[in-house]
Amino acid sequence: MLITSIGQGLLWAPLVIGVFLTFRILDIPDLTTEGSFPLGAAVTVSAMLSGQSAVVASLLGFLAGCVAGWVTGMLDTKLHMPSLLAGILTMTGLYSINMHVMGKSNVPLLTQRVLTNYLPVAWSSDVQTIVVGLVVTGVVMALLIWLFKTRLGLSLMATGDNPAMSAANGIYTDRMVILGYMVSNGCIALSGALIAQSNGYADIGMGIGTIVIGLASVLVGEIFLHGRQMWVRLSGMVVGAIIYRFLLTVAMGLGFPVDDLKILSAIILVVVICLPILRTKAKTRQQLKRYLKQIGADEHESTTSSLKRQASPEGLLSRDSK
Repeated sequence: MLITSIGQGLLWAPLVIGVFLTFRILDIPDLTTEGSFPLGAAVTVSAMLSGQSAVVASLLGFLAGCVAGWVTGMLDTKLHMPSLLAGILTMTGLYSINMHVMGKSNVPLLTQRVLTNYLPVAWSSDVQTIVVGLVVTGVVMALLIWLFKTRLGLSLMATGDNPAMSAANGIYTDRMVILGYMVSNGCIALSGALIAQSNGYADIGMGIGTIVIGLASVLVGEIFLHGRQMWVRLSGMVVGAIIYRFLLTVAMGLGFPVDDLKILSAIILVVVICLPILRTKAKTRQQLKRYLKQIGADEHESTTSSLKRQASPEGLLSRDSK
């Protein structure tokens, strides 16, 4: 169960990283996720059926996601639409595009070689999935860590932190926002390509609920692994994806039907959102009690010492002299 969760979590990790880029770095709620995820799957499967290798097809899926992110970024920055509405419009339009790319609602892979087929046959399917997930996720993390050390990446982070100050310092914030959308949705589409190869098919409805999966994994990862350095934050996203898949696997092992996984994902998201809030409130309450107890002890000590001074002979003499 754990090995399977690790393999699936690594395949979903690029999606979580993509959601992290818009949700945390740019501070934008991007709903393009639910359209770009099946877009990556549709383009990858269609390219493989047309004779392309799994590597080339996966790269094409990544590029298709970048194009979807570019569209959302243009709607957001150039047409000045609210980011939430821009994502919804792109997501809605991608439904029809995905149908045109696949030709029908579900397209299976037949005898095409997926990425795991390039590994030794003696390895189990779980080990092959883990290796593919480690390689792809590792490459994505390495490129992003390198990107955020460059001037372009620093400008991207600065735009998310303070757009007005970034613009005042000569940063083209619109370009940075568009770049963030493109990289984010490219990673999400790449995850869709990996999941399609793992499942053996691409489906028009496979993107439903992916934004909830991404947000829940981001928040879970930040609970278990948080820091200021980018490699720590990205590693937290991978850990969050694995833990989230493990929770779903445990739920299915307990007898939850597959149809209830979406509502279970929503419940997990509610829990991970409320948990830090409740923990902060409890910590504040403890600090307040400790402070009030300290004040009470100080006041009791000062009152006792004052009574002792008044009862002492020196205190009486000094009071009579006054």
